[in-house]
Amino acid sequence: MSTEDLLVIENLNKSYSTGFGGRNKTQILHDVSLSVGRGQTLGLVGESGSGKSTTASCVMGLTAVDSGSIRFDGREITGLSKSERRALRSSMQMVFQDPNGSLDPRFTVRELVEEPLIIHGHKDRSERALKVAKTLDLVGLTEKQAERYPHAFSGGQRQRIAIARALVLNPQLVVLDEPVSALDVSIQAQVLNLLAQLQDELSLTYLFIVHDLAVAKLMSHQIAVMHRGKVVEYGTSQEVFEQTSHPYTKALLDAVPGTKQGVGHA
Repeated sequence: MSTEDLLVIENLNKSYSTGFGGRNKTQILHDVSLSVGRGQTLGLVGESGSGKSTTASCVMGLTAVDSGSIRFDGREITGLSKSERRALRSSMQMVFQDPNGSLDPRFTVRELVEEPLIIHGHKDRSERALKVAKTLDLVGLTEKQAERYPHAFSGGQRQRIAIARALVLNPQLVVLDEPVSALDVSIQAQVLNLLAQLQDELSLTYLFIVHDLAVAKLMSHQIAVMHRGKVVEYGTSQEVFEQTSHPYTKALLDAVPGTKQGVGHA
């Protein structure tokens, strides 16, 4: 972890109450420590229930942590008030697996992308219009498409709308929670290429939540593998593929085309 890290997570723990009356507790995260360099992508890999989405939720302030530290741009952000968290939200945005849940069907694309600007106090209507048009162009959508509603678009196009909505506030960090897993393979490649292009153009930092290790390798500078709420493998993409140490990671690698017995090819 260095001064060049935009996001630093240290010893993060989270549990949920279970059982009758909440008497029992189930530990979801166990001393999770990670960091993401500025302009870099950290791929957070694991199966459902591994804790990766809970980690993302804690980073975004959607889930309260039990203990541990989350620092963003050098600032401790655990325990922020609602107003402090809201002010921070423009610098940290999230793109979800299914855009249908975040795209209000009553709004046009233009209105959907403009809404975050209104919420965050951008009062000049002409400036908002210019910003929306520029952001839509970045993700490959036209002015004509901006007047249509989400239902008129394919899954890949709706994800582009969700990405535009996240980017319109000029965030430093974008948390991508399984952003392509619901898309057809051919469309996945288009969206992944778009995300890589946007990172280069806008110097974005990504926390990329994914269950597919091959996608993580394609997109990530570093990879962290989570299993049962713990980080069991952590290193550069090349290190994780070529110097695997944990049996769970080896099992994931065995399922990746082009690998054999847990050994990847650079």
